[in-house]
Amino acid sequence: MMSLPPCPQCNSEYVYQDQAQLICPECGHEWNPAEVAAEDAPITAKDANGTLLQEGDRITVAKDLKVKGSSMVIKIGTKALIRRIVDAKDHELDCKVDGVGEMMVTAAFVKKA
Repeated sequence: MMSLPPCPQCNSEYVYQDQAQLICPECGHEWNPAEVAAEDAPITAKDANGTLLQEGDRITVAKDLKVKGSSMVIKIGTKALIRRIVDAKDHELDCKVDGVGEMMVTAAFVKKA
């Protein structure tokens, strides 16, 4: 017999399956285990070369980047440290850029150092 995970809300072990959904009869919570697994997956980002980036990686800017709302430009070759990776359409890397400070950067414009 296949064992099902406990209910994420009430931790009940009396969970049953109805097609793709799991249902808890005690609290009435319904969830799709595939969606829960996708939410628990770590957030990933890839650099300009397709290399997977992780928090704590050292990166190098691959092209000159204009800073929004400023006349400053981050030059090619500037080094940075990835503080965290966020799930965003744009600017997914929260970095500490050498000589500039804290800033959000798009992963497609950097290379892993």
